Amino acid sequence: MVLAAAFLNDEQALIAGAIVGGVAALAAAAFLLLASLGSGGHRPTAMGARWMGGGAVIWGAGLALRPFAGSFVAGFADLFLLLGTVVTAGGALIAADRKLPARTVLRHITDAYLCAASLFLVGWVVQLRHVYEAAADPPTFTLVMLPPMIGLLVTCAVLPSVATSRSPAWTLGLAGAVTLVAMTVTGVSIAVARLDGGLPPVWAVLLAPVAFLLLSGVPWFQWPGPMGGAVARNLVAMVPLALVAVAAVTMLAHVGGGHAEKPVAGVVVIAVSVVLLLLVRLFVVSATNVRMRGLVRLGERQLRELAESTGDVVFLCDYQGVVREIGAGVEVTYGYPPEDLVGGSIFDYIHPEDVPGIQAALRAMGLDEEHTTPGACLIACRVRAADGTWRPTESVATRHIGGDELMLVTTRDVSDEEALRNQVAHLTFHDGVTGLPNRAYFEERTREVLSGRMAGNVAVIFLDLDGFTSVNDSVGHASGDYLLGQAARRLRGAVRADDTLARWGGDEFAVLVETGGEAQVAVDLAERLVRAVSQEPFRVADRDVALTASVGVAFAEDDMPAGDLIRNADVAMARSKELGGRRVEVFAAQMHADVVRRLELAADLQRALIEHQFAIEYQPVVDLATSRVTAVEALVRWWRGSVFVPPEQFLGPAEDTGLIVPLGEWILREACREVAAWRASSWDIGLSLNLSARQITAPRFVETVEEALAESGLPASALTLEVIEEMLVEDAEETIKRLSELRALGVRLAIDDFGTGYASLAFLRQLPVDMIKIDPSFVAGLGTDDTLTLLTRTIVRLGHDLGLIVVAEGIERPEQLELLREMGCTRGQGFLVARPMAARGVDSLMRTSLTV
Repeated sequence: MVLAAAFLNDEQALIAGAIVGGVAALAAAAFLLLASLGSGGHRPTAMGARWMGGGAVIWGAGLALRPFAGSFVAGFADLFLLLGTVVTAGGALIAADRKLPARTVLRHITDAYLCAASLFLVGWVVQLRHVYEAAADPPTFTLVMLPPMIGLLVTCAVLPSVATSRSPAWTLGLAGAVTLVAMTVTGVSIAVARLDGGLPPVWAVLLAPVAFLLLSGVPWFQWPGPMGGAVARNLVAMVPLALVAVAAVTMLAHVGGGHAEKPVAGVVVIAVSVVLLLLVRLFVVSATNVRMRGLVRLGERQLRELAESTGDVVFLCDYQGVVREIGAGVEVTYGYPPEDLVGGSIFDYIHPEDVPGIQAALRAMGLDEEHTTPGACLIACRVRAADGTWRPTESVATRHIGGDELMLVTTRDVSDEEALRNQVAHLTFHDGVTGLPNRAYFEERTREVLSGRMAGNVAVIFLDLDGFTSVNDSVGHASGDYLLGQAARRLRGAVRADDTLARWGGDEFAVLVETGGEAQVAVDLAERLVRAVSQEPFRVADRDVALTASVGVAFAEDDMPAGDLIRNADVAMARSKELGGRRVEVFAAQMHADVVRRLELAADLQRALIEHQFAIEYQPVVDLATSRVTAVEALVRWWRGSVFVPPEQFLGPAEDTGLIVPLGEWILREACREVAAWRASSWDIGLSLNLSARQITAPRFVETVEEALAESGLPASALTLEVIEEMLVEDAEETIKRLSELRALGVRLAIDDFGTGYASLAFLRQLPVDMIKIDPSFVAGLGTDDTLTLLTRTIVRLGHDLGLIVVAEGIERPEQLELLREMGCTRGQGFLVARPMAARGVDSLMRTSLTV
């Protein structure tokens, strides 16, 4: 274009430039419209691009028409330029996507007027006054300069909204604002050239089209995110004042430079309007500040009233801790009159141990001039009340809005919360019945001690109260808890001050002993605990309750976990209980192995029941006078694969785990079926079965016996159920009730191992027994021990006197058999008489002979 202008005159170059500028504006409009279609659905981008494209078309048409001043259309060129500017400004605002309240819009309009007026006044001093003087026609000057001035006002109104936008299309809006600036410069250049009677420079004509072309490329590229923020808003707010200041300085310099000239009315009006508008703005700002200060004071008063209504103490102090103002709540909470505290230091009332930390926090807030640290500080300390007590408090200190030299502090007395926390912590780690530490505390303490000491210095003692369950059953759980409290006091008196005594659970207690390397210290302490429990009865519910204790002791080893040490003491205590209680057992490795074996055995027992690994053998009971078989005793046998497991190894675990109940039911039904079949072959034979405590107390046991008899067809009188005397002593009332129900069915009852229990004669009177079986330990001494022989003779005579059948068990030698016959014992069993045999052996015995 510049090269072409060299071969054309000025007017031709201007026309060519205007045409090229119009074409460029149309091309930019086309690109913007295409960009609006590919905006990805973002509405502000699409709408802003369309509006700015339309503005480019209108403005380009006005620029193309502008050189034809002599034509009748030429008067519309300025209108096209102005309309294009307004439409482009609308597109920039749409792209900025700002939704402003009415008050903000009014402020933007006044700021735009101040900016436009200030720029006009600066332009007047620099250039426009000469143009005005050359034109010598005020109306013409006004009409020619009015469109570009309106464009300048529109540009100044759009720029603040675009500069502070946070819209994703902010770059498009900013590019539109830059284009507006170029359009305004072009418009002013054209107006000045028209008033001078010359032609505008080509660069001025092409400035806006070039800006439009650059604008059309903005939507096609990705730009960084919006930059609108507090800094941008502050800078934009300062621009009108800065331009006013520049305009004022320029006018003063012009007047002070001796350029006294006749004032132009329009310029004076504009200058006066700027001053008046600034005064209005100053009044509005002052009123707003007054209103804001009132709101701040109201907020502070409401905050204090709210805090004091909740019991908090609110006060103002400086960063050295000097109290400037304090609420009336301090007298209610801490007992100090407010006037006594004003002017004093808060550190006079804070616990000395808490003062250094609080001073450091306050200094940090006071030295932080740029507020890089948080504006609020949470402080926990102890405050001395007027009665001299130290109260735990929680305070929040914040910078006072009225000035950086003061802090607003809200203090709350948290004595109740602290007491509640302590109570919760105590309940968490202490037992509510005895007041002793609980299991959680004991486990944690054991871990701490083992981690900080040599293992050989630590021992754990477990203690269980023997027979405590019967206390709960007889006098109730409340009285049982009272007894536990008494036991805890006795145990606490027996342990040393450094030992940790805890209630483990139920009627079990645990002691953590730091023995100092002497194992005997722990054993002696365990013995003292046993004596403390059993030395005298406990007084509960107006009765004396005598209890004993089973105690286990375990010693720590190197690298032993706390859980293993506690488990070992528990295992030793269980072993003590198995051996009868009221004794101390020290853990040995085989104890744990025995427990593991018992667990494995219990699992194998359950599997054996499912897989039918059990069998029944029958030991004949004979009439000693005739040697005829009168009954058989059913004995269970277990073959685990090809290995025979003795009954004494699995009957105990079966009783402990409750598997004895289904096992006993199977034995009952199977034995009844076999004996009923033998009786059907004209063999008058009876069946004896041993009962365990679990079987007798099992639900529906009596019904189970009745069903087994009915299913097999065995007469009830042919079934004899045997119980040992210890079963009659433990839970005697329930046991005798069940046995009486069985007796009512017609089943016979026998006391097994007679003479070894505690109350044989008493239960012979209470229970209708048909038979007594002499314990093998008595029979073993016949002929060799005169005392046992005398006792056996006495039992036989007693049975005869009571009309009972007497059976001697364990006959193994001929002299035993002869002595029993001589005593008049009616029946017997043992290896000498007949060994236990399978069912087929009993069949052979029945077919060959009924005597052994």
